[in-house]
Amino acid sequence: MNYITGETIKKLRKQKNMTQLELAEILGVSDKAVSKWETGKGLPDISLIEPISKALNISIIELLSGENIINENRSSNIMKSKLYVCPICGNTVNSMGDVLISCCGVTLPALDIEEINDEHEIVAEKIDNEVYIKINHPMEKNHYISFIAYVNSSKFEMIKLYPEGNAEARFFVRGGGMIYYYCNKHGLFRRKIDRNGQL
Repeated sequence: MNYITGETIKKLRKQKNMTQLELAEILGVSDKAVSKWETGKGLPDISLIEPISKALNISIIELLSGENIINENRSSNIMKSKLYVCPICGNTVNSMGDVLISCCGVTLPALDIEEINDEHEIVAEKIDNEVYIKINHPMEKNHYISFIAYVNSSKFEMIKLYPEGNAEARFFVRGGGMIYYYCNKHGLFRRKIDRNGQL
């Protein structure tokens, strides 16, 4: 479990062009207390964490982790989507840029794309205006495909799957894009798909 460090407080305070005294006055403590935090001779009381995060204009999660996430890609790009899966509850989160995500008390890393092998190969078949995606993969309680998603320049569509179901999904594919799918044991996989539904 992380706790706020003096180094983090000092770095963020300086980024705000704030003196120790100015921060102390906002928090209702002495500048000596702030100095002790920043030199590692003391820690702020837990009741001060929220006021410190507000004073330094940072989220509590960022404050505790020591990471200040700045979105430099203001326009975002859905084709550069990042996916996060909680190892405890299975919650899945999609973002279009760098974010700090926490679930069940765990800070989640963005998933890396794994190399496709025979067990994680997919089949695509065009049916009318949709593409049917199927994965010949176990769908057991402890080993299954958790989701399949279709992403193009304007759309992110995810189908949630469950054990004992089928590892399949249908998408209206327009102009091509990417198919993402996640195995709960082996990670995230990705295949490019064209406008005709061909992999």
